[in-house]
Amino acid sequence: MERIVVEPLAGGWAVRAPGLENLMVFRSGGAAERAGRELALRLASAGQAADLHLRLRDGTTGARFVCLPPTEQDPDTLLVEVRPPPPCRRSPNEVEPALA
Repeated sequence: MERIVVEPLAGGWAVRAPGLENLMVFRSGGAAERAGRELALRLASAGQAADLHLRLRDGTTGARFVCLPPTEQDPDTLLVEVRPPPPCRRSPNEVEPALA
């Protein structure tokens, strides 16, 4: 799976991917995000799954998408947002169960 990262730069935004010789640099985050999504879709159309990470200015991941190639059953590429699991809600006095 090809990893694509959209991240902030000092004067704009960049798209990084192992298959790119150089960074793709943009003034706006929206333009960089569109380019990252288009790259993920092109890779998937060519049969290569892509993992797209959108980073925020503070370095955290703002969103993550997986783009899957077409299949015999579905001729279209599929772009799916991957969300992290919700935080575990425990009371301060609750002890984490031991693993068996």
